[in-house]
Amino acid sequence: MTPSPIRNVLTIAGSDPSGGAGIQADLKAFSARGCYGMAVITALTAQNTRGVSAVVPLDPAFVAEQIRMVFADVQVDAVKIGMIANAGIARAVAEALRPHLSIPVVLDPVMIAKGGASLLDPDAVAALKGELLPLATLLTPNLPEAAALLGDSEAPDRHIMESQAVRLTALGAKGVLVKGGHLGGGESPDVLVMNGKVSWFAAARIETRNTHGTGCSLSSALAAELAKGKGEEEAVGIAKMWLAEAVRTSDRLTVGSGHGPVHHFHALW
Repeated sequence: MTPSPIRNVLTIAGSDPSGGAGIQADLKAFSARGCYGMAVITALTAQNTRGVSAVVPLDPAFVAEQIRMVFADVQVDAVKIGMIANAGIARAVAEALRPHLSIPVVLDPVMIAKGGASLLDPDAVAALKGELLPLATLLTPNLPEAAALLGDSEAPDRHIMESQAVRLTALGAKGVLVKGGHLGGGESPDVLVMNGKVSWFAAARIETRNTHGTGCSLSSALAAELAKGKGEEEAVGIAKMWLAEAVRTSDRLTVGSGHGPVHHFHALW
């Protein structure tokens, strides 16, 4: 039997020199999920597990040229968009991707780092909503990001969380996965709204400080599963199970003294 081809997945995001988030986490997630990873860098950051000290966005035209060069030579089976930094980059990314609307796109609206630092210029929120959201197969905000996109307060419970997810679909994305990790309690629930259907994914909360890059890693795992032809609901289930184990086994790593990374290769090492 001929083996299935290895899918090619592209991340468009910022760089994390400590390796736990950004394109470094994305590439690890793609590899862990059996895909070939590629990366277009939108911004350089100076950060570690304790926080971000500086962000240097790249020139939007250069970001667009990176995307153009990848598509000119490689079959891209899915795209994940993470940190875009400013409105110019958001517009450049959207324009570069419009000729490729048949490819699944996972948009992770990276706005705030784990340590609280802002990673998205305020002017870029409107560009993200107007330019990138309509291109997204799946939008994957956490509760603060969902609230910021809607100009609303952070959801305090599942009812408001579901309502915000439904409202976010009206902004143009085909589907929205709102991540409920910021809710209290023993569970970490996520809600997926896709084609008018509401699906909940609940998982036991894992007590750990090693949560650096969880959003990047989940959205990248989702992109990998979509690249392999999985439907959105199935992709979410697979990606969440993989990430839960990556978080649960994260104490095998010894990286930094703040919010440590997850163990992307828990099934291999």
